[in-house]
Amino acid sequence: MNIVILAAGMGKRMQSALPKVLHPLAGKPLLAHVLDTARSLSPSTLCVIYGHGGEQVPALLAAPDLTFARQEPQLGTGHAVAQAASQLNDAEPTLVLYGDVPLTAAASLQRLIAAAGRDKLAILTVDMDDPTGYGRIVREHGAITRIVEQKDATDAECAITEVNTGILVAPTAPLKRWLATLSNNNAQGEYYLTDIVARAVADRVPVASAQPAAVWETLGVNSKVQLAELERIHQRNLANALLEQGVTLLDPARLDVRGSLACGRDVTIDVGCVFEGEVQIADGARIGAHCVIKNAGIGAGAQILPFCHIEDAAVGAQSVIGPYARLRPGTALAEGVHIGNFVEIKNSQIAAGSKANHLSYIGDATIGARVNIGAGTITCNYDGANKFRTVIEDDAFIGSDSQLVAPVTVGKGATLGAGTTLTKDAPAGALTISRAKQVTLSGWRRPVKLKKQ
Repeated sequence: MNIVILAAGMGKRMQSALPKVLHPLAGKPLLAHVLDTARSLSPSTLCVIYGHGGEQVPALLAAPDLTFARQEPQLGTGHAVAQAASQLNDAEPTLVLYGDVPLTAAASLQRLIAAAGRDKLAILTVDMDDPTGYGRIVREHGAITRIVEQKDATDAECAITEVNTGILVAPTAPLKRWLATLSNNNAQGEYYLTDIVARAVADRVPVASAQPAAVWETLGVNSKVQLAELERIHQRNLANALLEQGVTLLDPARLDVRGSLACGRDVTIDVGCVFEGEVQIADGARIGAHCVIKNAGIGAGAQILPFCHIEDAAVGAQSVIGPYARLRPGTALAEGVHIGNFVEIKNSQIAAGSKANHLSYIGDATIGARVNIGAGTITCNYDGANKFRTVIEDDAFIGSDSQLVAPVTVGKGATLGAGTTLTKDAPAGALTISRAKQVTLSGWRRPVKLKKQ
């Protein structure tokens, strides 16, 4: 089929220079959600109509399977669809979607497509307790005869609760014909796509309808308030899916997934966590409150304590991270690693059973198994122009407040005394220490404040 997505609107109520369809929902532009759903239907033609914001929309979302048509000026929905007419295959039906309606389910669209078949006009409609602002579906003897916009509706028509969502499927050759006959003689001076219904009736083309599983599937975004409302609906849907899979969410209302989150069995997630990009959490792992995890893998049985930031990193099984730890890109932790409070790891590999529990920075390092890194340890990996690597071999012990000036290697089983500044390799199995000699000055007196005159 052909799919046309209308994404040219200005979105004045968003109070933003960013085109409305590029505002993020769950970390992804509204229009990107619609494109994902459209692609799930395997269209032969996929065209986005853009306008407000110039080239920002095609610049951000360009893809080999996607074409664009510019609507300038914006003269209504019928005028918008007409901009794609030259790209549409007459032999296939055309589905019209909206770039600011991000949550429509593919299953609902499949029902609409089935209702349309190859030769019917089919409209996705919903019944609303308060239909204010929506075009009303006018029926005679049960059959749809036209759609009337609220500004043009009579009092009797305003009382109708079945409304038009704007989403429709039409046979393409007649659609092009109908678009060419639209008039802007209405309250808004626009070419309404909805006027094709009356054209279809006049041409004796059957007009069918289908309804989505939930009204929220058809809700659009015209303001930041509406965007926030849809964000919470979407997040609650994601939370419900996780709960159905057996994930324990201590409060489903306080979860944000901005990408994909795959969880194993018996995973527990505390409140206020944010998951971005692609995150995998293996069986039995526990995520503490207010963690931010992006493009990461968390191993089976691992514990991520509260307030940790993990990005482009891998945490091994049975490891314990945090609280207040930061794992930066390139971090790979093996099984049973402990990374404690206010420890930062960057572009480093740490083997099984090693620990860095307090106030340390480990950057550009390769650390072996069963290594203990004392509080306040720093790998000095940057000389102001280049970065160098630190190697700490198995079973080494790094005393507190040590600085390892890379490139440097600490041999297997070596010990660094507390306060050591290491600028040369430390031999295996030996104690290396670098500190000033301790001196006590007898008779020294602490200064006292002078009395004011």
